[in-house]
Amino acid sequence: MTTAIIITVCVLVLLAYVFDVTSSKTKVPSVILLLLMGWLVKQIALTIDLSIPNLSSILPILGTIGLILIVLEGSLELELNASKFPLIRKSFGVALIPMLLLAFGVAGAMYYWQGGSFKDCLTNVVPLCVISSAIAIPSVKNLPGYQKEFIIYESSLSDILGVVFFNFVALNDTFGFNSVWHFFAQLFTIVLVSFLATGGLSYLLSKIDHHIKFAPIILLVILIYNISKIYHLPSLVFILIFGLFLGNLDEMKQFKWIQRLKPDLLDREVKKFKEITIEATFVIRVLFFLLFGYLMETSEILNTDTLIWAIGIVINIFCLRAILLKFYKMDLSPLLFIAPRGLITILLFLSIPASQTIPLVNKSLIIQIIILSALVMMVGLMMENKKERPVT
Repeated sequence: MTTAIIITVCVLVLLAYVFDVTSSKTKVPSVILLLLMGWLVKQIALTIDLSIPNLSSILPILGTIGLILIVLEGSLELELNASKFPLIRKSFGVALIPMLLLAFGVAGAMYYWQGGSFKDCLTNVVPLCVISSAIAIPSVKNLPGYQKEFIIYESSLSDILGVVFFNFVALNDTFGFNSVWHFFAQLFTIVLVSFLATGGLSYLLSKIDHHIKFAPIILLVILIYNISKIYHLPSLVFILIFGLFLGNLDEMKQFKWIQRLKPDLLDREVKKFKEITIEATFVIRVLFFLLFGYLMETSEILNTDTLIWAIGIVINIFCLRAILLKFYKMDLSPLLFIAPRGLITILLFLSIPASQTIPLVNKSLIIQIIILSALVMMVGLMMENKKERPVT
């Protein structure tokens, strides 16, 4: 049994690698193929009556580690200088405004049609409003630099803002001055912790001479993230600041305190660290979506009770996105189509307190929105691929 499971996992991950390599030509989002493979493994296991233990408890663990690594990988790729501020401002607006409008709009519709508490509806809807950097970032690696950077910033900020928004709604019984003040206090605290932790981790990265040096850094990053999460701090802010700092050492060499870290030496170590992060992110992301696909039931995918809601929500996602992209005078194609839901949506859905769940927002709705948004992205990227691009 152990040997069979190891062989199966190795084959599936290798197939996922093939999907990743060929995705630039096929334009098929790897998430769809991974979910399909996981679902097929489940059907085969049921057909041959193979007994596999319950793996559902592993999903949040893989998802949390995957989210950390994905945001870290994306932030390490970003350049932070004065020329990037207009891009950051636009990506922040496109990440935040549609999220808020969609969340309150869909929550209002659910409250009107389904009844219950508006707060509970809002808590359940927020996971559906967050762009998945786990799907968006790997899907844009072949886009031009400006568009690629926009998606990386937008999807990373969407993850962070989505987690902050979700925690604010889910953890506060009422919304008033005290809850807002507490929120800004948490934000200030995590920014302070982020700068201190980033300085400490960077120092360790430049000073450790042992042949094993990157694993402890990654483990410390995960540890700091989860300790911050215990205190309900927006932990992804730390991941973003840490990645931006390491990825932009060249922009900060003029500061005296940076010289103490030996930036030229540290920059070489960061390149190795980035390579290891990319490799680890790929494996964790693949395992997460394979496992989620394995845990899916056919009845959940074809659930007609939630399908109308899923289609309506997806239509609103892209309508609001089109309006904001037009407002910021950005090209609609292919940016309009790159707003997938995925890992972060699943993680937030699993984090909804049991006392605040509503029947309409269930696993069927989550799966359908993930698949529909991924299909829209696939069609958009295929359409973009057919256009003739000027040689640069």
